[in-house]
Amino acid sequence: MKTIIEIHALQNFAPSNLNRDDTGAPKDALFGGTRRGRISSQCLKKAIREHFQNKVKQNELAADDTAYRTKRILDAISTVLIQKGRAEVDAVEKTRLALASIGLRIKDDAKSEYLLFLGQREISRIADIIDEQWDSIIMDEASSDEEQKTKKAKKKTAKDADPELRKALGAVFDGGKAVDVALFGRMLADMPAKNQDAACQVAHAISTHAVEREFDFYTAVDDLKPEDTAGADMMGTVEFNSACFYRYAVVDWEKLTDNLQNDHELAGKGLRAFLEGFVVAEPTGKQNTFAAHNPPEFVAVSIRHDTAPRNLANAFETAVRVRRDESLTGKSAEALVQKAKALGKAYGGQGKTFVLNLTGVNTDNFGVSVSTLEEILDKAIEAVKE
Repeated sequence: MKTIIEIHALQNFAPSNLNRDDTGAPKDALFGGTRRGRISSQCLKKAIREHFQNKVKQNELAADDTAYRTKRILDAISTVLIQKGRAEVDAVEKTRLALASIGLRIKDDAKSEYLLFLGQREISRIADIIDEQWDSIIMDEASSDEEQKTKKAKKKTAKDADPELRKALGAVFDGGKAVDVALFGRMLADMPAKNQDAACQVAHAISTHAVEREFDFYTAVDDLKPEDTAGADMMGTVEFNSACFYRYAVVDWEKLTDNLQNDHELAGKGLRAFLEGFVVAEPTGKQNTFAAHNPPEFVAVSIRHDTAPRNLANAFETAVRVRRDESLTGKSAEALVQKAKALGKAYGGQGKTFVLNLTGVNTDNFGVSVSTLEEILDKAIEAVKE
């Protein structure tokens, strides 16, 4: 039986620029024939991963249950080896050679060719293997700097490496039971067999209504300039918008537990941390300027079996419009509930749904009403484990 966990949220942000494009403007998209505000899925996932680090600080997740996305893998591994008593120069060079033996080249700037998404357990195990097989990693066999820049040299280094070392290192890349790798997946271009399919899909958030960009013109004055000197010393503009966003994500429970090597307890903790992070974690773009800290006012979590996921964005294909004194978030919640019920009636597979509704609108018996975030998390996890 396949179990999916879906979360829907309506979040009305005050004027803000949470996720910028290459020109510094808030990201947007055309949807339903009108321009909508948008927050990318990458931005949302980054905020959730930062929430995981907060859970580590609160001792609700272990540090080893999370991962690093980095090009500085050489520093991370060699630091562990130095802590084990290895000389810094040797630790760095042997780590470089060990990684090259499995096709991961470190460039002259001590960074990998692309960002690697590795669980902290994986990094520790790589360091342990290098330490255990220290004498089998012969630094004299390293190619020159010029030669190391070629693909041919990388293949030669891998071919000449100790087969036992390559085998041991190759076995390390299993995701390390890192919750964020298990949820969001990863691609290792040089080791495609070690890719991990994501257990979670996160949609780009879109506004439920049409938006227009606005501009804040600002000036700044030098505090120490003479009083008789008029005029600003700096000026410019910041683009922003204000929007009620519909946000959606879905988690495949069986895939999550499989990625976490059938550790159901960790999968439960990871799922709870994800659902909580989805609700409370915010993008950080321009927050010092706008302080748009506005939590969602409508959250629905559905646990459904043997059925396809249902993104409810089409509830807002026709942009929501409100009259004077009407709530944009409330009207959006009404549209979302109507779409969810219509799809449920047509396709079945409703499962269990729990709703945290702060908008005051009538949800027309859509799901089980709860009063707190803690309650919706408790009931969702309980329903998954059932």
